[in-house]
Amino acid sequence: MVSLEFKRLVPLVFGSALLASCGPSYRGYQTRGYTIRGNFYQPLSVEAALNYTGEGIASWYDESRFFGLVRGTTSLGEKVKPFAISGAHKTLPLPCRVKVTNLENGRSLKMRLNDRGPFIAGRIIDVTPRAAAKLGFKEKGLARVRVEVLSVGDGKYRRKARHRRWRLWPF
Repeated sequence: MVSLEFKRLVPLVFGSALLASCGPSYRGYQTRGYTIRGNFYQPLSVEAALNYTGEGIASWYDESRFFGLVRGTTSLGEKVKPFAISGAHKTLPLPCRVKVTNLENGRSLKMRLNDRGPFIAGRIIDVTPRAAAKLGFKEKGLARVRVEVLSVGDGKYRRKARHRRWRLWPF
């Protein structure tokens, strides 16, 4: 016969394990190097990323299938959300908040990067379909963009970028 304490303990242990599995699979920042298709990528350090601004070609991607009912996972272990505004970058630490500006039409959007990519030569960032629509290039597929880091990390690990736009002194 099973004791009363054991019966109380089983749901507690099961519930704790379930909650632990729902959280992110990373602590702090994801900056470890990785290899895709024989190419090695080393993400920037947090300090270097806080000063990052880059220009290049953006594309959009959708890893969910069957109208969003079957979803893949991001590099951070999060479920892909088909209607989210997020993106992927090869070398910025994850998670990361960036401002993406479409240089062809001037539209800009702030988003959270939580995935790796694009792994096609010449492309700087991949964004979700919703982000591409808001930036005005979903129909076209590609756009020339500027990517500026706003912050790196989430929660207690969050570090904000200190952009030098508002300098009062010339030195």
